[in-house]
Order: sequence, then C-alpha cells, then structure tokens
Amino acid sequence: MLFLLFLVISWLQPPPVLVTPGPQQVVETRHPILGAHTRLTDEVEPWKVQRTLQMVREMGAPWIVEFFPWAYYHARDGGIAWQHPDLVVEHAAAQGLKVIARIGLTPEWARPKDTPLNYLDESGYDDFAAFAAAFAARYRGRVQAIVVGNEPNLSYEWGYRETTATDYAGLLRVVYPAVKAANPEMIVLGGALAPTLEPPGSPWGTNDLIYLEQLYTAGAAPYFDGLAVHAYGLTFPPEAEPGPEILNFRRVELLREIMVANGDAETKIYITETGWNDHPRWTRAVRPGQRIAYTLDAIRYAEANWPYVEVLALWAFRYPAPSRSYMDYYTLVSPEFVPRPIYDELRAFAAD
Repeated sequence: MLFLLFLVISWLQPPPVLVTPGPQQVVETRHPILGAHTRLTDEVEPWKVQRTLQMVREMGAPWIVEFFPWAYYHARDGGIAWQHPDLVVEHAAAQGLKVIARIGLTPEWARPKDTPLNYLDESGYDDFAAFAAAFAARYRGRVQAIVVGNEPNLSYEWGYRETTATDYAGLLRVVYPAVKAANPEMIVLGGALAPTLEPPGSPWGTNDLIYLEQLYTAGAAPYFDGLAVHAYGLTFPPEAEPGPEILNFRRVELLREIMVANGDAETKIYITETGWNDHPRWTRAVRPGQRIAYTLDAIRYAEANWPYVEVLALWAFRYPAPSRSYMDYYTLVSPEFVPRPIYDELRAFAAD
C-alpha cells in the first residue's frame, strides 16, 4: 500500500519547471551609476535567481554586486563546482546587467587548522589567486570586475587577526597578475574598505582612512584598477559634511583625497555597499520616508559631484530568507518578492 501511495503521489506531482535565461534584455535607466547588492549566494532555486535579477533590471539598475565564496566551490584537487556561479552569471547577462563579483571565504584545505572561514594568510595567496584567475577566465565578457576579499580593515573579515595593510597589499600583489594573465579585461578592485573609527591599536580593525594610506605606503597602487568602498549614511542625510571623526555618506570624499594625494587620481571608486536603514527601533536607522528621500538624494549627489565614482550599489536588494533582525530593513524587496516602497520609488526615479 505504501508503494502504491508513493506512485500516486509521484504521478500527481507536476514536472519540474525548466527555467531558461530567455531573450536578451536591456536595462533602461536614466541613472547608469545605480546598482544593487543581490545576495544570491544562498539562493538555490533557479526561478528565484531569475526573478531577482529581472526585478533589478526593471528597477533601472545596470549593476549588481554578488558574492561568490571561494570556499563553496574549490576542491583541494583543483576541481571547481561552477554550477551556481554559472546560474547567476548566465541570468545576469541575459538581463543585461553588469556584474561585480566579490570573492572571499577560504576553503578549509587552504588555511591553517582551526582557523575561521575568513582567515587567509600568505600560505593561501597562490590558491586564492588560482581560483580568481579561473573565475576571471570563465566569465570573460560577462563579469566586469572582481573584488579581492571584503573589508580587510576589519578583524572579523581578516580571520580575527590584526588588520595590516601590508598583508592585504601582499595578497593584491599575488592576485592581480594572475587575474590579468587569465583575462586582461577584468577590473580588479581593492577593498572593499569598511568605514570605521577604530583607534590605533584596536583589536577590532583599522580606520579606513589610515588603512588606505598604509596601502599606498605598502606599494599596493599598481595592483588594483579601482577601489571598492562602503559608504553608509546611518542617520545623516547624504549632503552632510564629511569629517575624519564622522561616519556618513560623504566619507568617500576623504578616501578620494588620499588617492589624489598619492598620485592615484585616475583610479575610479566603486561603492559596492551603501544605503540607509529604516528599522523602527534601531538607533542608527531613519524613518521610511527619510530613507527614500536620502537614497534618491544620494544618487543625485554622487552623479553631480563624484565623476570618479563608477557605481553606487545599494545594500541589499533581497535576502533569500528573513534575517529577523535590523538587517531586513536594508532590503528593497522581501524574500517573497514583494517590493518595499523604496523599490517603487527607485524604479520611478530611474525612469524619470
């Protein structure tokens, strides 16, 4: 009887839906600087990947930033599981989106025993470079840029170690030539630097302004084509004046001053995370209406005043599942694909 019941249930189940990329699309927008951090890393259903990227295009954002964890794909024997990256990149290309790929997290076999996923030292630099080069070669023409790691000036993102710019410069020195040899067209981004006011000697991280200056001192300039940074507004409006002791949207200008002072004025900045939060109880959040106004004004401000900024990617477009924390109030679309009011306003803004 159980066997017959299984057969009946199997017969009643609909066949799996075949999700194909479909015809080539074009992003229509009045604001080509606009982007979104899509967070498809843990999204396993192809139709959800496709729907997410369709909604990004329909919002009028030509750019996405997506995380491709090295630890998820690369085996000790050199084999690489390309299925999920292929899925994301293929659908992004079909939607006419430009992709910035953030690569990070170290496989267990490429780091010392009993170290966390974010730990990467010199013993793993060549392995990381090999994966980055293979990624760059495979997605030539479909991925525009690679971010080497993420927020290396924070101890958490650097394997809970001291954050030294010299170490990160060493990583760039190994990765950059490997990627360029595999795909000369690939843009290699250094960073992305986290805005932080940690004092000298802090175990938690290094002030991003100090860290960038140290990167130049360490000779890193020839090993990145662009600088990826994060620029959160917190409770400040986008036009608020920047200052070394303030974390706000225009802190980007202070980073730019350091680049210019080091003879690096031709290098573009890629803002791979930015935005405001409208959680009703988080002390660093704003009201929903303020969030919308600040976001649109930030895009206008960047377009009018920052010719050196290539992209402004909002964190975050959608999570596959709710985090049940204040982080959910950064999103533009719910896990069920219900647009939040800010999504509709951005879509109208991009078409205006």
